[in-house]
Amino acid sequence: MQQGMGNMSFSRALAVIIFLIVSLVGGLMYLGASPHIPILLTTAFAAVVAIRSGFSWSEIEKGIMTTIGMGMQSILILMIIGCIIGVWVLAGIVPAMIYYGLKIISPGIFLVATCIICAIVSLATGSSWTTAATVGIALMGVGSGLGIPSSMVAGAIISGAYFGDKMSPLSDTTNLAPAMAGVKLFDHVRHMIWTTGPSMLIACVIYAIMGMSFAGKELDVAGINAILDTLAKNFTINVWLLIPPLLVIGMVVMRTPALPGLFGGVVLGGLFAAIFQNAGMAAIIKAAHSGFVSETGIEAVDKLLTRGGLESMMGTISLIMIALSLGGVMESSGMLHSIALRILTYARSTGSMVVATFFTCVFCNLAAGDQYLSIVIPGRIYKDAFAEKGLAPKNLSRCLEDFGTLTSPLVPWNTCGAFMATALGIHPFAYLPYAFLNLINPVISIVYGYTGITMEPAVHEDARD
Repeated sequence: MQQGMGNMSFSRALAVIIFLIVSLVGGLMYLGASPHIPILLTTAFAAVVAIRSGFSWSEIEKGIMTTIGMGMQSILILMIIGCIIGVWVLAGIVPAMIYYGLKIISPGIFLVATCIICAIVSLATGSSWTTAATVGIALMGVGSGLGIPSSMVAGAIISGAYFGDKMSPLSDTTNLAPAMAGVKLFDHVRHMIWTTGPSMLIACVIYAIMGMSFAGKELDVAGINAILDTLAKNFTINVWLLIPPLLVIGMVVMRTPALPGLFGGVVLGGLFAAIFQNAGMAAIIKAAHSGFVSETGIEAVDKLLTRGGLESMMGTISLIMIALSLGGVMESSGMLHSIALRILTYARSTGSMVVATFFTCVFCNLAAGDQYLSIVIPGRIYKDAFAEKGLAPKNLSRCLEDFGTLTSPLVPWNTCGAFMATALGIHPFAYLPYAFLNLINPVISIVYGYTGITMEPAVHEDARD
């Protein structure tokens, strides 16, 4: 929200967005740079614009710190998940999941099975991040062994993980969206079924059709056997190694707070590394800090298993903090609010109101770099607007998730996109065309807005209450 004595005009806020776009396009496409410096330069430019608009540095700095504070839990989770990945590879947990996956899952059903498995795990845990960092990493390895493009596998993982993240009552975004719109949690979840259900069904059908092209191909049996043999030679593989991921999932389901629950996964991984792989304390600490380095001599295996560690997350964390800093400047100076209000002036029908919410959520994911802000800011701005249109608030809460939650992993510098890229080892732009749930769901939601399907009037909700 706009603070102090400053006054932010739409033209100045738009200038910052144009600067961001030019910086990112120039840096990424023409200079081959990472998004870090372009976003950092935009943050500095936004701060100058805010000061010229009458805001003090103390207000801007406070906005930056507040927004980084909102993302601090995500940053700490990232650090712990980096440790988990490194230790779990050392312990043979990830290798065991890949080993059994290659033995059980066939190429023809792999993509649809991946989507469904990730949906179930994410629905149970309420966390797309935990899903991607556990079963997701293993499924990437299985897909590679089966000869399926990693971009397709990552797309199926994202679709399944975000289905659960969106629909689970345990998810933070699933609780945040109705809180912003003023809706009961389970009313919100039930209303999302109308958009998310068909989207998931269509996504699974597409994955099944895509899988048919792999079903007819001859498996590289020699390659798969080479991976299996290498894993068996370099690690002690047994079903007991599946216990840690099951326990971590169980802890999350039992509502254990994320940070201690995930740290428990690191401790379990270290314990299993010592018991089953005879790893010493020095090796366990090194894997947690620097990651695991595979030196089997088999390129496919080494590429799969050389990963993880606290250090591996530092690039992602720095990107997230820079993006959150930009979001903090733009939020505290009223830039985001100014642009969103301008978008709102064009929303005259229910359909255009839904489209305005879509653009605002996507804009917040692009400019603010955090999915929480893509729910909080549009939720605050459009709550009264939806009420004035005679729409039940659960329509808004559904839109916030359809547009804010689901587009977040598609933006490379967003907290979610940066995490998925690091955990799965593939750029968001590579898996974006295959993240069918995330692409289809917003379209269905917009169609509903224009046709009026399931756009429940406020009077109906009042009568039921």
